[in-house]
Amino acid sequence: MTPPESMTDDLQPVQPLNFTLNGEPQNLRAPAYRLVLDLLRDVIGLTGTKEGCGTGDCGACTVLLNGRPVNTCLIFAGELHGAEVQTIEGLGGADDLHPLQSAFVAEGGVQCGYCTPGMILMAAALLEENPEPTDDEIRFALAGNLCRCTGYSRIINSVRRAAEEMRQSDSG
Repeated sequence: MTPPESMTDDLQPVQPLNFTLNGEPQNLRAPAYRLVLDLLRDVIGLTGTKEGCGTGDCGACTVLLNGRPVNTCLIFAGELHGAEVQTIEGLGGADDLHPLQSAFVAEGGVQCGYCTPGMILMAAALLEENPEPTDDEIRFALAGNLCRCTGYSRIINSVRRAAEEMRQSDSG
């Protein structure tokens, strides 16, 4: 979906935003103060990023900004200029699941699914930095992402399984 060329919020000043989203260049104009969460969901139409708490406490809105996990409910659109953003939609698709996505399905780490995009992106950042995390390191990395359904053991198993599969595919 292509965002509108220009958008205004009742006479609020807009600024150009040129950034990369899931590998695709984006050139749009938006108020600098608009939350990235709202920009992604309401303007660009990528609804995989979820709004949970709106205060940066639950991790449901996690995306990768320049490879680092951030809560989009706390980041203003103006901070995207020149950046690279990856959402769950850019990690893998229905026909080509990322190992984390496959592992979450296989291990039952997906329950209601609301927290899943944020969990997966946080785990992707962890595995990029540490391809062989211990269970304690996984727990620590996911501490800012809340889940009300799974009790976390299935999520930890999912991340561990994905890490193993990713290591095997890298070595073979």
